[in-house]
Amino acid sequence: MTQREITAATVEELIAKNISERFDNDHEVVKLSQHFRREGYVKLPGLVSPEVFDAVAEETHRLIDTHQKRIDIRLKETGDSPRYMSTVGQKAIATDGELVPAVYESPALKGFLSRIAKEEVLDCPWDEEKYIITRQHQRGDTHGWHWGDFSFTVIWLIEAPSLEYGGMLQCVPHTDWNKEDPRVEDYLQEHPIRSYGHAKGDMYFLRSDTTLHRTVPLNADRTRIILNTCWAGQRDMTKTATHETMQAMFD
Repeated sequence: MTQREITAATVEELIAKNISERFDNDHEVVKLSQHFRREGYVKLPGLVSPEVFDAVAEETHRLIDTHQKRIDIRLKETGDSPRYMSTVGQKAIATDGELVPAVYESPALKGFLSRIAKEEVLDCPWDEEKYIITRQHQRGDTHGWHWGDFSFTVIWLIEAPSLEYGGMLQCVPHTDWNKEDPRVEDYLQEHPIRSYGHAKGDMYFLRSDTTLHRTVPLNADRTRIILNTCWAGQRDMTKTATHETMQAMFD
């Protein structure tokens, strides 16, 4: 099937087929799961086929061209860390997108992520965090240190600069977000910072609510575009969550 033939009606079959073929080795899946639970992060090469990735990337570019808005803000809930980027919110994607919502709803994808997480991965209970798009392209652009409101995130690297230009992911796993006292600088001094480079086409799975993370600021005018898809754990279904940082970025 060509990229042009991929539709919302066919994407689940393609994802399920790819996962069954690509991840048929239980030992490999166990290693990925252990890395994820130890580091709060794991790269998932081949999570979707190149044809599906390219089709989603094409839709992502179209949504950016139509709906992006520029933000240059700092957020006190994450220690006054910066958000310098352009964004596309969930409502625009749900209204004007086809493949991104279909991928998000994929039972095969959620089932595989549940194997990695060693717990059931559930739809995010707050619609506006299910999927969003961000674009960094100016010198200094960054998604500063932050946590997610919900447990799990898969990031699609739609575009990525060479590593010498910045844009790397940095993580401090096994941390807690107190929005009244985020203690970001304390965590950065007390715990090792893991750095992960990515290229266009990469995908990774993040334990986003307990992994303090950021993107290294761009040091030149280069482009980094991600599709961020977010899911919940059972713990998220009953907790009281507020969404100050997401609302500041996307409303």
